Amino acid sequence: MLAAPRTRRYAAAMRARPMVLLNTPEIELWPAWLLRARRGADMRRLAQARWLARRKRDGLYLATVADSGVQPLRPRLPRLPALADALARLARESALPRLRAEPAHPLPLERLQHRLHALGLDEGEYGARTGLPLVPEPDRLAFAGFDRYRRPLWLLSPAARAWARMREAAAREGVILEAISGYRSHDYQLGIFERKRARGLTVDAILRVNAAPGFSEHHSGAALDIGTPGEPPAEESFELTPAFAWLRANAGAFGFAMSYPRDNPHGIVYEPWHWCWRPGLSGIRD
Repeated sequence: MLAAPRTRRYAAAMRARPMVLLNTPEIELWPAWLLRARRGADMRRLAQARWLARRKRDGLYLATVADSGVQPLRPRLPRLPALADALARLARESALPRLRAEPAHPLPLERLQHRLHALGLDEGEYGARTGLPLVPEPDRLAFAGFDRYRRPLWLLSPAARAWARMREAAAREGVILEAISGYRSHDYQLGIFERKRARGLTVDAILRVNAAPGFSEHHSGAALDIGTPGEPPAEESFELTPAFAWLRANAGAFGFAMSYPRDNPHGIVYEPWHWCWRPGLSGIRD
């Protein structure tokens, strides 16, 4: 059985509104204030909670965590060891100021490698062929505002701060930068493959338009797809906008670089919208 956490253990993390996503291999612990529920009972529990445990594989809401303890949102919850591990992780965390300052650490890759093999993919062969590294997920991400679609945007803490500074600098010059997407989990990319295979596509056919799960910079929490109002997302035409011209001239000062220019060595199509924060690139001490 899952034991309800003691009030004192969670009290420090409940005083302020959480601004951090705690990531585990199978479960994400989200700040409850950022989420919405469809069922009335779930809505009431979310309103009273500070954290929500969400299964990464399908986005299923599993449980809320409030001052009073854990409130299951699904039957047979005690049989999910991954959830028990995630709640134990939350119980070990201290007050939110430390949560914000704590550096991120990579999650293990064994689970991803097992699922790649189930797709018939060899990560070593694919990495050697594309020159792309296998990218672990971070164990924590910082809230970086909202993207164009009002979805919460998650990035590594220093990348989130750099993105905020860059947006503000562009706005002062009359240029509006919008986030199209930031962090994406391995499970998100695996879900793309599973849905396309269910429609009859082969893995080779999917790889012609989608990177293999685990090989996207978005998994790192450092990459952003960037757009600007009036411009469709993730289109080559973005290179004709004032926003792209501003990025070409200024993004490096904030630590961002375009990852996939024309004729890049990875064989990835030209992506003028895809930029990645790289430690030390700007020379600014964060």
